[in-house]
Amino acid sequence: MPDTLTRAAVAAMVDHTLLKPEATPADVAALIAEADELGVHAVCVSPSMLPLRAGGRKIAVVAGFPSGKHHSLVKGSEARLAEQQGADEVDMVIDVGAAVAGDYNAVLADILTVRGGLTDATVLKVILETAALSDEAIVECCLAAERAGANFVKTSTGFHPAGGATTSAVRLMAQTVGGRLGVKASGGIRTADAARAMLEAGATRLGLSGTRAVLDGFPD
Repeated sequence: MPDTLTRAAVAAMVDHTLLKPEATPADVAALIAEADELGVHAVCVSPSMLPLRAGGRKIAVVAGFPSGKHHSLVKGSEARLAEQQGADEVDMVIDVGAAVAGDYNAVLADILTVRGGLTDATVLKVILETAALSDEAIVECCLAAERAGANFVKTSTGFHPAGGATTSAVRLMAQTVGGRLGVKASGGIRTADAARAMLEAGATRLGLSGTRAVLDGFPD
């Protein structure tokens, strides 16, 4: 990573996100317009907002969000429908309770079901909810995601009371996947300093809702 991250370089790693339950179609239209202005990689929205046009940006949606307590077949169907309606990327939530219980085979099966519902062209990100997991569970879930054919592991939904992304979790995830998968840091990243710390820890993608404020802290 270069010593000085530019605004454009950071923007190219951002999923500009709007997942509030009260979001309206007008809010999503505003999100897309802002995404185009900021030059971000993707917009990330709820699947019920599809289909939509994202002005040349990638479209990411969530599945099994935010609890992860949906049946795997429901998550898989949700992901497949999203792909059919134009999603380029799917961010799925694992069954966090299975991970807490140490049932990593269940975590693997859950991810496999969602991956199996998508074509290879669609990027799958696996949300671990790291603030609720031990280091051992984070490592095992990263390995399960890799075995299942995911493209990214991701820290958080941003909705869990335990918290969002931390540099320690991102560093552990990056060390575990060793560059074979991407690492998305999301949840509570509101400043340029916080974003810089996540990238330095090994994040290759950032999930941000206050994207403009974060990017304003990086030089042109």
